[in-house]
Formats: sequence, C-alpha cells, structure tokens
Amino acid sequence: MGQGAGALPTEAYTDWVKRVLAALIDSIPVAIVYAIAFGIALATTSSPSCTTTQSGYSYSTSCSGGGSAVGTIVNIIAYILILAYSIWNWGYKQGTTGQSIGKGVIKFKVVSEETGQPIGFGMSIVRQIAHFVDAIICYIGYLFPLWDAKRQTLADKIMKTVCLPTE
Repeated sequence: MGQGAGALPTEAYTDWVKRVLAALIDSIPVAIVYAIAFGIALATTSSPSCTTTQSGYSYSTSCSGGGSAVGTIVNIIAYILILAYSIWNWGYKQGTTGQSIGKGVIKFKVVSEETGQPIGFGMSIVRQIAHFVDAIICYIGYLFPLWDAKRQTLADKIMKTVCLPTE
C-alpha cells in the first residue's frame, strides 16, 4: 500500500495548466472520430426538398429528404467508438494506472488522497461523472485548482483524489 498524498505543499500537486493540456490531449481522439463521422454524414446528405403553399393569409412549408442512412449509421458507430474510448481511457486506463493518455503524455497521475494509489476502474468512472459538478456552476469547479491548496477540482474533493507529477 502506498503512502497517502494529503499533506504535501501546493507545489507538489499538478498545476492547472498541465491538467488542461492533458484534458485537451485526451479529447483529440474524440474530436477526430466525431469530425470524420460528421464529414461523412454531411457528404452523404441530400438537399431537402421544400414546398410552400399559400391559403389566404397563411403560408405552410413542408420539407422532405436531408439525412442519409449512411450518415446515421456512421454517427451511431462514431458514438459507440467514442463511448468505448472514454470508458477505456478514463475508466480502465486511468483507474488502473492513474493516467489517461493525456495525463501520461503530460506526466502526472490521479491517485487517492488517502492511499496514494490509483482509484480503480469503477471509482475512476464515478470521478468522471462527478466532473458534472465542476460544470454545473458555470464550470467554476474546473478552476478550483488555480487557488486550492491541493489543486483539486470539486470532483477531486468529492472523490478524495489528487493529481501528482510522475517525475
């Protein structure tokens, strides 16, 4: 069992800029898959056919066409891939090693405040869900590491996790 990480000086915790960079790196695969799916859906979409009818002072417009079966299928596959990546990266990888892809590139890890060890698959998923609390209050929870002594977001406080450099 590792040593807890609860009584370190502020400088020992991972700073906000590094956390943001890691989040951006983690989002790159999601953005790429989504962009490809969106491009395919856009390229296979037909122009809608619209007709307008007038009856006295009233106008009525009806449109048909637009989306394509290929675009719909590609989008469904993209969402499944994004969900699978998210569960693997933020659940399995981060839960078992303390590092998502982005955190590994930036060289820090998420660990339990109490044990100093990775928090496991299930708790890592719960931590990601807890980030909704960071977002609810106009995303201010994500800014907490700028002034918090342990550089924790609200989700980190809820989950009792901290981010520590790996070097």
